[in-house]
Amino acid sequence: MFNKLIALIAEYAHDGFFDATKKLNEFISTTDAFLELVSQIGIIPESIAYDSTEEKLFAKASDAVLSRAFRELGLKSTVLSERADAADVMAQSRIFDYTLVADAKAFRMSRTAKNQKDFKVGALSGWRNDNDYAVLCSPYFQYPRSQSQIYAQAIDNNVCLLSWEHFIFLLTHGIKESENINLSSLWNFGEAFSHNVVVAEKKKCFVSEFDTLLLSTAGQPQSEFDKALAVCVKNITQRGKAEKAYWEEERKAIAAYTREQAVSELIKSKKIDEKIRQIESYIRGISRD
Repeated sequence: MFNKLIALIAEYAHDGFFDATKKLNEFISTTDAFLELVSQIGIIPESIAYDSTEEKLFAKASDAVLSRAFRELGLKSTVLSERADAADVMAQSRIFDYTLVADAKAFRMSRTAKNQKDFKVGALSGWRNDNDYAVLCSPYFQYPRSQSQIYAQAIDNNVCLLSWEHFIFLLTHGIKESENINLSSLWNFGEAFSHNVVVAEKKKCFVSEFDTLLLSTAGQPQSEFDKALAVCVKNITQRGKAEKAYWEEERKAIAAYTREQAVSELIKSKKIDEKIRQIESYIRGISRD
């Protein structure tokens, strides 16, 4: 089903961004294989070109997956209209009436080490506005495992650092918000945890502490979460093989280039023609002034 999503992204990329996004939202909202999408959406395929229309559509698809994940937990949720400097997803409790904003994150496997700017914790807090909580959803194994400024930012700004793997666990175990299960304890983790950590240790990874709270909320033992993570690791390993195979095929194709093909591809990769046209356009513009 994830391969179907990638095929649709490639197909819809020519339909205009608004229409393409609408079609992807419809597909994600109605598919029966939703858990497969959740398990794969945190990794951007290497076959999707960097900064391309397809990459932007993949980001919108991740927003739609995140919004549906909140709905599967029993909340009302929508993907917000595209605009700069704002959260992508909003959700509201049907029972406890709190609201939250959320941001979905996905990374390439080939991407080098990430820093705090990649997670935008501080920005997400600013996008909260009048909403009660702010939630970041990133791949579980992309969160720094020792120390990072993002943990201090999450504590100071009460931003919940959730993961796609957490969603998989909750949904697999049929967790839905109810009179007996108030999920705001998860979204409010940063505020609660801030009372138990000293300033000198704010940058320490608190993923395991959050996992403990999630398990308590779900009424599940650590062993169940360990098994779930093992399955996730297996799936990620399989994806890794596929992503590596893509670049191995690319290398074979490049090795078979003629000199003319190699020169043409190098010129294209450096966007030389586009840069020349931009310079010419700039000169024409000032010449008319």
